[in-house]
Amino acid sequence: MPSQLPAYVSDTAPGRGALRTARSWLHSDVPSHSLNGMWRFRLSQTIPVAEDFAAEDFDDSGWDSISVPSHWVLQGDGAYGRPIYTNVQFPFPIDPPHVPDENPTGDYRRHFDMPADWSEAERVLLRFDGVESLFKLWVNGEEIGSAGGSRLAHEFDVTSSLRPGDNVVAVRVHQWSAASYLEDQDQWWLPGIFRDVTVIARPAGGIEDVWLRTGFENGYGQIETEVTADAAAFPVTLRLPELGIQQVWATAADVAPLDVDGVEPWSAEQPRLYDVTVSNAAESIAMRVGFRTVEIRGDQFLINGRRVVFHGMNRHETHPERGRVFDEEHAREDLARMKRFNVNAIRTSHYPPHPRLLDLADELGFWVILECDLETHGFDEVDWVGNPSDDPMWRDAYLDRIRRTVERDKNHPSIVIWSLGNEAGTGSNLAAMSAWVHARDAGRPVHYEGDHAGEYTDVYSRMYASVLETEQIGTEGSRSKLLNCTPAQGARQRTKPFLLCEYAHAMGNGPGALDQYEALVHEYPRLHGGFVWEWRDHGILTTTPEGTPYYAYGGDFGEVVHDGNFVMDGMLLSNDVPTPSLHEYKAVVQPVRFTFDGDELAITNLRHSADTSDLRFRWRVEHDGTFVDSGDMEVPVVAAGSSARVPLPRIPVSQDSETWLTIDAVLAAGTAWARDGHVIATAQLDRSTRRPAPGVRPQTNWRQSDGTLTLGIAEFIDGSLVRLAGRAVAGPRLELFRAPTDNDEGASEDVDESDAAIAGVSNAELWHRDGLDRLTSRRVSVERTAKALRTIARVSAANSALSVIVESVWSLEGDELELRVEIEPSSGWLTVWPRIGIRFDLPDGAAPIDGAEWFGLGPLESYPDSLRAARTGRFTSTVRDLSVDYARPQETGHRSQLRQLALTSGSTKVLHIVAFPDTRGRRPGFTLSRHTPQQIARAGHPFELPDSTTSHLIVDAAQHGLGSRACGPDVWPEFALRPESRTIRLRMAAGRGLSRNP
Repeated sequence: MPSQLPAYVSDTAPGRGALRTARSWLHSDVPSHSLNGMWRFRLSQTIPVAEDFAAEDFDDSGWDSISVPSHWVLQGDGAYGRPIYTNVQFPFPIDPPHVPDENPTGDYRRHFDMPADWSEAERVLLRFDGVESLFKLWVNGEEIGSAGGSRLAHEFDVTSSLRPGDNVVAVRVHQWSAASYLEDQDQWWLPGIFRDVTVIARPAGGIEDVWLRTGFENGYGQIETEVTADAAAFPVTLRLPELGIQQVWATAADVAPLDVDGVEPWSAEQPRLYDVTVSNAAESIAMRVGFRTVEIRGDQFLINGRRVVFHGMNRHETHPERGRVFDEEHAREDLARMKRFNVNAIRTSHYPPHPRLLDLADELGFWVILECDLETHGFDEVDWVGNPSDDPMWRDAYLDRIRRTVERDKNHPSIVIWSLGNEAGTGSNLAAMSAWVHARDAGRPVHYEGDHAGEYTDVYSRMYASVLETEQIGTEGSRSKLLNCTPAQGARQRTKPFLLCEYAHAMGNGPGALDQYEALVHEYPRLHGGFVWEWRDHGILTTTPEGTPYYAYGGDFGEVVHDGNFVMDGMLLSNDVPTPSLHEYKAVVQPVRFTFDGDELAITNLRHSADTSDLRFRWRVEHDGTFVDSGDMEVPVVAAGSSARVPLPRIPVSQDSETWLTIDAVLAAGTAWARDGHVIATAQLDRSTRRPAPGVRPQTNWRQSDGTLTLGIAEFIDGSLVRLAGRAVAGPRLELFRAPTDNDEGASEDVDESDAAIAGVSNAELWHRDGLDRLTSRRVSVERTAKALRTIARVSAANSALSVIVESVWSLEGDELELRVEIEPSSGWLTVWPRIGIRFDLPDGAAPIDGAEWFGLGPLESYPDSLRAARTGRFTSTVRDLSVDYARPQETGHRSQLRQLALTSGSTKVLHIVAFPDTRGRRPGFTLSRHTPQQIARAGHPFELPDSTTSHLIVDAAQHGLGSRACGPDVWPEFALRPESRTIRLRMAAGRGLSRNP
């Protein structure tokens, strides 16, 4: 039986019918009418045979209503299907260009009144800015045409089908089509009309399109104008009032470049825009231009003659309730937040965003890699057999996509690179796209990471290269891994600027080693930074059957195939909350570098073009985290790329507490994205007088004991601690396990060669194999003196001969209780450990432990390879706020380099703990949580965590690093935790807060 799908659904052509040529998205004064709002809607699980719904007199009174723009799977509480998440997999058979007959299809209808004076228009266009994935259009019962390319704009000439007064628009949208094979981006599949629908009256003699190509050099600007219009549209006038320019062109032949004096350049740091109008008797177009020149000189990528470093984010359009539906207020705040976190660049992964987003990028200031709506990643599942990228049948679709991308957005100064798409293999169609871009726009280079041989692109781009490989690329690069390249092709790639189009996979808790990548950028000029994957989590807000809200990921909607929580890989949580990794990123890429040298401070301005006149520099002094003094520093204006040295302030140094000097660079005045006083860079200097830790008092006269006794605030029964500071307690028990992070779960092939872990096997799997999540203990001995208790235990797991010997010594030291724990692993451990710590379980009793005050690193969580955002100070938090609500529960909340800790219950100080460094000066860290690592590891979502009646304190001698192994390199060897002997030494007292001199 033949397929019931209409032929156009499996047609590789980009569209049929009255489609107009692609052109710029312009702000014109011609009449227009938005068709956004409520439409009548009907969803069918297969394509209805009849198209009678398009008739003018069709009765749609029995249909539902749906908002446009929207995705139908996010409307109707599941009545219209559910979202599907895949990263690589196609959610339909790989049978190009065909798709299944079971093809959800949405039919839309809407009436609108056309004003009577529109009859004077020469043409009327109906514009769709985004429809997933293929649609067919009727107006007043007449078939107009069809179009594919979900994130691309399509305009139809509907002049002959319209009439004054009431008109009926009917649209049929197919979820799956041939176009779906070209749109396999790592994101949710969300069908529907999800961007604006607009009717536009085009006047006789109007201006069809305008392109203002600008340049800048040595204080002079240039405007090269391209006007697309009939001869009757002339004369055309260009006005730039701020610079006193009014240029009239009588004919198209007269249009010529304009040289402009006294121009301020546009950059991401100083996004200087000028208002321009291009007009004639029929139409006026308002534009904002920025003067800048993009060029590649040797292996350097330059803007306005200066090397650019991209501190960028890969940004999808995603919202937990609206999906890809654009909301300008939310988008503006999204970009402002990026600026506040020192992000200066965006890669529009992997499609053109809503056009207004680029207006905001021009205004706020970002370098933008504008990416075409193209990815065929699912063909990787079949070793790229049938990939459209090298199939002539798909050539027109590829060229149509890049034309619509470039033509729509060509006027934006923020766009400095065109990208052909992402993860679509390689082939002649991509080369044809590049050739078209080079012919159309010589002023911007072309990017495509998949061009490993460098045959048709202008920059060398890679994903997830390790720190070592990136360093090799930064040098002459002869040892760097070049995929599928001949020696000649490799040599060609090494002559180009290099950027990491994706790196530092920000999935869950992580990534680590951001500072190592940043250091390479400043050492090797060929390296131009990169784009973190990615900006925000894609969670979809939904509820459990019991009504508990949560952010859903792949598999939560019953998908047949899905890629789990791989869509939750952003530096911003789904609810707009910045993760600790975003704070780490801000600190690593801060545009002002501080270097302490004796009694002087060296200030280096790492910006591209802005000097430091917009900043002021503040200092403050703290003793053991308590404020002592502060002031402003006198700093000369430092030009971009330059440095200055200034004397440090004279500060009071305490003899009996730690003295810390903090320097901040803050905004001197408010901007469009932050208030005055916003911190953009910070550094700390330890000015403390070194004080040795009190020595360990040796204990003698040990004798065997039943272990039942009281030592100060501690009560023991059979050698086990049962009460502490008047509260029930269990522990300390050895804790080697942490709830695996997404990076711990990663099974990347890129692992440290010295690691005995098997490539392709995750650390989490190895930890479970070795039983670190289910350790048991055997008491070897219990001994005591008059003021001390010593226990020795052997800790191991079922079906394992590996073990750890734990010696715990409790002693009274004056009015304080000291605990010293010696941890000694047996031989034979082959893998890294997640942590080396001890855990105390503190039941709630009459009043739960619900908060903490500490002196150490904070305020956010920190790990060995993610410490740059942490500062030494005194902090407070509730237990809840110590943890991060990652979409999949995992290790969270560790605070490093602990000095003092006070556990609180409400406003009451319950227990005070002093933590001493070990003999090598290494300080412990702590985690305080309402759940054990084992409970956290068993939960797939936050709502699956059990109700808790206990707080759990873990004091860690060490933690394993974070890395980026979920999709990238493993933990750097320096931060990998090998099984080793460690010591934890604590002193405890009841009921007091932090002291200045512990």
